[in-house]
Amino acid sequence: MIDANAIAKSISAKKVAKKHIAANFDKETLDAKLRVNFNNGKTNQNLSVSMKIKKDEVIWLKGSKLITVFKAEITPTSVRYYSSLFKNYFEGDFSMIKQLLGVEINFEQLQNLFLGQSLLNVKEEKQEVEIVNNSYVLSPEKQAALFDIFFTINPSHFKLDNQAIVNIEKNLRLDIEYPNYNLIEDVVFPTAVNIKAKNSKSITAIDLVYKSVQFNTDVKMSFNIPSGYKKVKF
Repeated sequence: MIDANAIAKSISAKKVAKKHIAANFDKETLDAKLRVNFNNGKTNQNLSVSMKIKKDEVIWLKGSKLITVFKAEITPTSVRYYSSLFKNYFEGDFSMIKQLLGVEINFEQLQNLFLGQSLLNVKEEKQEVEIVNNSYVLSPEKQAALFDIFFTINPSHFKLDNQAIVNIEKNLRLDIEYPNYNLIEDVVFPTAVNIKAKNSKSITAIDLVYKSVQFNTDVKMSFNIPSGYKKVKF
């Protein structure tokens, strides 16, 4: 049960980090249906998206709007994608994800983004903590050379309320917000994920709403790039 009235008490940054990691997603698979809105100022599109995850192995996505608009298969070492709409495909590294979000991101971080977990391991470096608006705000004692990183953790369940990666010098900012959580099969899981990626030229907003979620099912993930499609580069 989620205690919506939990109060953020004064505890150490180490303990907050430990509780956040203890709340990490521990199922083998995820099978979810989402409603997704993508808006980068040029394109504003709503899609129904099927997402399947084999934890730490593969993230599979299929976007539909009456017909299949795109499919993607993401592993720790590669990103594969094709669009039935534009008859093109991408096969390569995470440069496509970087183009989308504005920051370099790896497989584990992308997986964590969907699950309400911190993009970086909060136990790897010493953290500082302060209580702001009844939430714990963790940040590394020594921020990275290029980015400042902040994690806001909910005292009810120690999952994230939001996380932010900021590069003031390059005017880059990635904000990921989790407005609410549900308890599903004993798992505290986000109801939605709101992503806002900002750079000096544009703002991209990606809003995900989970419509249904299942764990530990036998997920099928077919992926074959159709012949005749044009390869795109990022």
